[in-house]
Amino acid sequence: MRKEAKPHDGHGRWLAGPKSPWPDAYWEHVDRTTRMRILDARDNAAWDIAVKEARRVLQTYSTSFFTVTRFLPLAKRQKVEAIYAAVRYPDEIVDTFPLSPGEKCYRLDQWQDFYDRGLSFASLREAVAAGTPCFLAGFLHVVRHDAIPPEHYRSFLAAMRCDAAPRLFETMDDLIDSYVYGSAVVVGYFLAHVYGSSSPGRFAETLEVSKKIGIALQLTNFLRDIQDDRRMGRIYLPADMLREEGLSTLALATSEERAALGRVVRRIATHANDLYREASDRLFLFSDDSRAAIRACIDVYGQLNARIATDWRGDRRESVPAWKKFRVLPPSKYWRLPLAYLGW
Repeated sequence: MRKEAKPHDGHGRWLAGPKSPWPDAYWEHVDRTTRMRILDARDNAAWDIAVKEARRVLQTYSTSFFTVTRFLPLAKRQKVEAIYAAVRYPDEIVDTFPLSPGEKCYRLDQWQDFYDRGLSFASLREAVAAGTPCFLAGFLHVVRHDAIPPEHYRSFLAAMRCDAAPRLFETMDDLIDSYVYGSAVVVGYFLAHVYGSSSPGRFAETLEVSKKIGIALQLTNFLRDIQDDRRMGRIYLPADMLREEGLSTLALATSEERAALGRVVRRIATHANDLYREASDRLFLFSDDSRAAIRACIDVYGQLNARIATDWRGDRRESVPAWKKFRVLPPSKYWRLPLAYLGW
């Protein structure tokens, strides 16, 4: 069920809690107030303002990813926060805002127009002054600074349009090529440009590992969100796998149907696990100061994937308990977590 918009406190401030998802109106409020602060600031302060708000988005929407990114160096962590906010907002357009399919596509087209125009601006502050939404302007700063190919974000927005107008995917290759590439692989590419490679000559190999991680994470998320996706008219499981088990829908009215879907789930989870393992074996390709965060991400989502594979029942959304997430993190860096939740 969607969250209702939070009321004002009587002084113009929105009462959106630090852990509650933001309604459409609150995103607009954040953009408006952040824009004013950026335009009142000098160029070197504009980035810090944009990143602080992007960090709130990440902390609000993904405690797992927020936690593991605390172990990146400050400059890389800030860029990852800016990336997350820029992919989170289009995802909210198609997942939670109360819009018709046509309205969702219109909003995504409008967002892409802002992005395409924003590529021509030389600075974050210049982009904001020209009307670029603040989270998009922050992302464009990363695109310019880290030489991220501009077409990757267009591929991401194309995948979001698939969410607005769902269709079936015939095979795993179809699912990956037609949807996962845009929804997850290119996001992995964004991150690879920020994380960096252990040596310049091996960056192409680093991108390949990032692709494996992106696919694995997305497959795990598909398995976790089967029922939520079904309620939105989406099926992100290959149709041929479902047919092999005698399934034409995901209504799951009988125990036999649930057992059949469970077999499909385990099959996909096994594929994701293979990708996690392959990526883990090649983490040496990433820069040394990024490996702890990437390792923690693989370990946390690998645990979630294993829980789904061994205990999927179709009547709940699986998650990894906080103490288990904490256990996979680098012990020498535990002290960062309390500071992170205080806004560090």
